Amino acid sequence: MNSCKFLRGCFSLIASSSAIAAISLNGQDGYINMPNALTGQDGNWSIGYSFDRPYSTLWTNVTMLPALQVSARYVSVMGVPGFTDANYGGGYGRYKDKVFDAKLKLLEEGEWTPALAFGKTDLFGTELFKGHYVAATKNFGPLETTLGYGKGRIDGPFGGVRWRPSSLPNWALVAEYDNNNYRNDFNADKTFASERSPGLATGVEYRWGWLSLQAAHQRSHNSINAMVNIPLSEKEFVPKIYEPAPYAETRPRPTDKEWRSDSTHASALRLALEKQDYKLVQVQYTRGTLSLQLSNSRISNMGRAVGRAVRTALMFAPLETRTIKVTYTETDLPVATFEFFNLERLQDYLNGKISREEFRKFYLLRAATPDDDLAENDAKELGAGLKDNENLSVLFSEDGDFVQLKQQDSESNRFKLAPKLSFYFNDPSGALHYDINLSASYDKRLAKGLYLNSTVAATVLEDVSAVKQPSNSLLPHVRSDVAEYKRGSKAKLYQLMLNKYYQPAPEWYGRVSAGIYEEMYGGAGGQLLYAPTASRWAVDIAVDALKQRDFDGLGFRPYSTVTALASMHYKLPYGMTATARAGRFLAKDNGVRFELKRRFQSGVEIGAWYTYTDGKDITSPGTPSAPYHDRGIFFTLPLSSMLTFDSKSKAGFSISPWTRDVGQMVTSPGDLYSILEDPSQDMNVFDGLGNFAERADEQSHPGVAPPVERYNPWPRVRLRLDDSASALPDLPGSLKGGLLAAGAIGIASLSDKRWDNFIRDHKDNRLLKGWDSFSSVAPWLGVGAAGAAMMLGNDRFSNTGLIALQSAAVAGGSSLLIKQAVNRSRPEPDSGHWATQSAGKSKSDSSFPSNHAAMAFALATPFAEEYDAPWLYGVATASSLGRTAQRKHWLSDTVAGGLIGYVAGHWLWKAQRNEGRYQTGLNLGPDQIGVTVQKSY
Repeated sequence: MNSCKFLRGCFSLIASSSAIAAISLNGQDGYINMPNALTGQDGNWSIGYSFDRPYSTLWTNVTMLPALQVSARYVSVMGVPGFTDANYGGGYGRYKDKVFDAKLKLLEEGEWTPALAFGKTDLFGTELFKGHYVAATKNFGPLETTLGYGKGRIDGPFGGVRWRPSSLPNWALVAEYDNNNYRNDFNADKTFASERSPGLATGVEYRWGWLSLQAAHQRSHNSINAMVNIPLSEKEFVPKIYEPAPYAETRPRPTDKEWRSDSTHASALRLALEKQDYKLVQVQYTRGTLSLQLSNSRISNMGRAVGRAVRTALMFAPLETRTIKVTYTETDLPVATFEFFNLERLQDYLNGKISREEFRKFYLLRAATPDDDLAENDAKELGAGLKDNENLSVLFSEDGDFVQLKQQDSESNRFKLAPKLSFYFNDPSGALHYDINLSASYDKRLAKGLYLNSTVAATVLEDVSAVKQPSNSLLPHVRSDVAEYKRGSKAKLYQLMLNKYYQPAPEWYGRVSAGIYEEMYGGAGGQLLYAPTASRWAVDIAVDALKQRDFDGLGFRPYSTVTALASMHYKLPYGMTATARAGRFLAKDNGVRFELKRRFQSGVEIGAWYTYTDGKDITSPGTPSAPYHDRGIFFTLPLSSMLTFDSKSKAGFSISPWTRDVGQMVTSPGDLYSILEDPSQDMNVFDGLGNFAERADEQSHPGVAPPVERYNPWPRVRLRLDDSASALPDLPGSLKGGLLAAGAIGIASLSDKRWDNFIRDHKDNRLLKGWDSFSSVAPWLGVGAAGAAMMLGNDRFSNTGLIALQSAAVAGGSSLLIKQAVNRSRPEPDSGHWATQSAGKSKSDSSFPSNHAAMAFALATPFAEEYDAPWLYGVATASSLGRTAQRKHWLSDTVAGGLIGYVAGHWLWKAQRNEGRYQTGLNLGPDQIGVTVQKSY
């Protein structure tokens, strides 16, 4: 009967899904070969395969934001070998190319206006399919129409139509005018592409739930496109028909005296919790307060895990209990503390007698502190009746593994045996390589916060060692010798670590580690994380002293290094998280790694990273003049959304070039931000209860099913524009200010030559060179400081930072416009005072006024005025005059730029300084999240 329920639930889900995409052969919303102006439903993820002679394509796309669709495709070209040298690339087969595309919707479709989008294809890499286009799409009932124009591979105007008859909702007819210039494709003279030409193409589409199929007839051939479309905005894909019910066994509750005199009462509560997958359970009862400290190894939502623990505690608590306190932990780190101080109202809420809103008066949720950490229970006191299931269990779809043999106890000691599969692709010796091994791991909790983690793996089958060509990287080979490691011992110790986790102070978390980190490195290090409560940001620093292991895993190689990375994480609307990591990487290259990911309603995370360092990676496609910078995309799939029961297990995948040395990081023994991210996020969603009561009437409540956090800045922007316009000086004031500015510039101009002669006579002075270097970067440091103030400061500081950024934009734009009109030559060519630039030079690079000076004063003025800090004008002046230190500007250029920056900064600060007028609040509702703008007078 349960199986029937499961099948009915799955069928219902597939049949009712509305997140259906209409994807072209190239993996983006469109027709057959041509795109449209649509970007799919927010959170739609499509994976498919298309054959369009001479191209066979494995593609995927995702609508990362409502107006942004990104896609990746792996294109195989018939008739073109991957490599011409049989000794180098003989096993690679056809030529293959990785292509990344993006489409941005500029305008939504209106009643009378079409949707408008701009797209770019083949953004980086070989750029064999490079192009860009604009498209406009309008729907007329069941008929969708598109007109567009492209440059590059799409060469000129194009169009498309799709008709979905209302009587056959799963079917569609599609037609397009294909204007791809196939004869300019890569090696077109050797492939079928030379026989293709622009023209009409027609096709038919069929959709069933998540599945879609398109067959099309083109001028010279037929094509096919098959796909699965997964709505990531769905909370779960499979009904939880095998989820255990909450604990419901009843028993007589003891009195205070009975509890204190007989430890079996506390033992029974602990045992009841451990049977529900709670780990590291600590129980303490003092003067009417029952305190619990615990974690849960299975339940994915912290509020739901705490709710089940509280239900159980209510059945065991002494009759005199007035308060129940629960501290939730991860790896012995206290994360959140719930205090319930009216047990009658707590019981009423769990039984559905009062509303969530009314219950919110009777509990307190806060970030846990070291004071909440309970002492370890005496093992002898709680030993009675506490027996873990020590039998090995065969589990499916657990911890991201298809199958595993596992044993785990209530102290988080765990043994696991599971097969592991890794793929490596796009290597000349073979397009796809694999590595199958049998991995055995043993994790032991030695003391509070102290863990031993170990992993041994034995290779079952692999062909990565068949990679023959040596790496030509000029950097230390920190990753590119991966094939050598696979040629080493078939059985290898992959990890043997001691990790100590601790909380030194509220909102601070730490980790100290030592041992074998991974297959390639061992060493010692640590991490410190600061995660302020109810804030969008967190910062951490990780430092590791590392030594490279030898290929057999028995010793070490001569290479050693110290990596040090400071990271900042910032949560954005739409479930986005931006991370920047700056510091020293594995190959001793210094730089920054940017990461951006989005978490969808289903819990699926999709993201990408890009690393820019001073390491010169010449491995193809990198060259000495244009070195390669590490980049890639990653996916995290929570298994709970695809299982019939709740689970905390996740599967992770990443795609990136696999023989790179630039921008590489060591595998973290236990990244604190990743460990604490999920429970911290649960705590900060709505009221923090999550699915605490598991009530049927609350499953659409925003605390249980949080809506997407959307953000529309336009109301605040419009209010700031109105205030700025009203603060503009009147005509007499503007005239007076203009005359004063002209006088100041004129006086400075009289000193231009004398000042420049002095600089020229001392241009080799080290102080002047240092001054010039400081002035070059000072405005950008100011932009970073203002941005940090805007994101991280209190209301006043944040508002001032935003004003400073606006001022810099206004001042910089005004400076560039004036440069176009004046076109003054810089001092360096010695072409004369107030001479015009020579022909052929960009007016944007002209000397008057100094753009650096304009930005420096624009950034400094709002802070100087708001906080009465005139010394900031001294910093701006020093930064501005530094532009003359190596004859980059005349003195009058810097005076003019400084005046522009001061006027912009003072004007916008005066207009927008009252931060109370721009306060925003997030409005949560059952199906939306909005923005309220508070306007005060």
